[in-house]
Amino acid sequence: MDTSTWKRIVKYTELQGTSGQEFMVRKAFRQDLTPLVDEVVQNGLGGLYGIRENHDEKAPRIMFGAHFDEVGFIVKAVTDRGLLEVKPLGGWNPFVVSAQRFTLFTRKQSYPVISSSIPPHLLRNQSGVNGAPNLDDILFDGGFTSKSEALEFGVRPGDFIVPQVKTELLANQKRVISKSWDNRFGLVTILDVLDKLQDQMLPNTLMMGANVQEEVGLRGVGPAVHQLQPDIFFGLDSSTADDLTSTTGQGQLDQGTILRVMDPGVIMPRRLKEFILDIASDEKIPLQYFVPNGGTDSAGAQSQNNGIPSVTLGVASRYIHTHQTLWSIADFEAAKALVERLILQLDATTVNDIIYGD
Repeated sequence: MDTSTWKRIVKYTELQGTSGQEFMVRKAFRQDLTPLVDEVVQNGLGGLYGIRENHDEKAPRIMFGAHFDEVGFIVKAVTDRGLLEVKPLGGWNPFVVSAQRFTLFTRKQSYPVISSSIPPHLLRNQSGVNGAPNLDDILFDGGFTSKSEALEFGVRPGDFIVPQVKTELLANQKRVISKSWDNRFGLVTILDVLDKLQDQMLPNTLMMGANVQEEVGLRGVGPAVHQLQPDIFFGLDSSTADDLTSTTGQGQLDQGTILRVMDPGVIMPRRLKEFILDIASDEKIPLQYFVPNGGTDSAGAQSQNNGIPSVTLGVASRYIHTHQTLWSIADFEAAKALVERLILQLDATTVNDIIYGD
């Protein structure tokens, strides 16, 4: 991995932007995307895509969509003691939320806050805590002494709370700890691939970008697909690894990019699956099958317009939807290689065969 890619990874994983508050990530992405494409378009919800035009108006339209947002919280109310009641944005494991650092974003300024927890000293005379904490019961503490003081600092319901984490390369130089690899993976992949394809002729009109509000119900992909009218949609996303104690669990680190052949929202079209598997085999790109329990923007894309063949590619990562995600550089490189080769092979004949072939 070269220095420019590492700097890009640090930049995007340390940027903060949860569902509905993606503007800082989008602003950075727009700046980096614009020199690499012919046109940048944005939809009404805030999704942003760069377009590489084709001289042939009949060239197939190929869309790769990541998502800007990470999991976080939104302020529901301020208590009399100046603490913040919240609602989660995205799926959180309730056991990992307490006693973590976050940033509170108000209208004019941001402030450090910490999620509440119960010290063991206060549990000594209790029988123990049964089950997971209720996320709605976890308060966020910015040190405000009262509700009136919090309001004086500009805190209001609807403000966003986002994890605060530093990205680190691990000792063996093979793996990384960061927040929000779900789904800053997709943003970095798109920019790296567009960098590499700058001087190459493409057999398609290529549309690469990111949607908003994926973590709260795939809300942003529909408008993006309606706006851009793709023939095929590829989601780019980081999914959960299940490899801590088994070599047979879904999503093994260092075993290559993942191909989500089925999830609760998508059964991968047969011809599209065969095409991807052939490319990976021919190019010797390591690939692993993935059948998860969660969905991605591909589920929101496939039923748009007249129906769009859709699938999500990506990487498996440990501990997603927490402050700290651990992921493999080798898997990231494999995913980029697959995306690049797919783009170069998706010509009109191939796309027609994928959509209409027997």
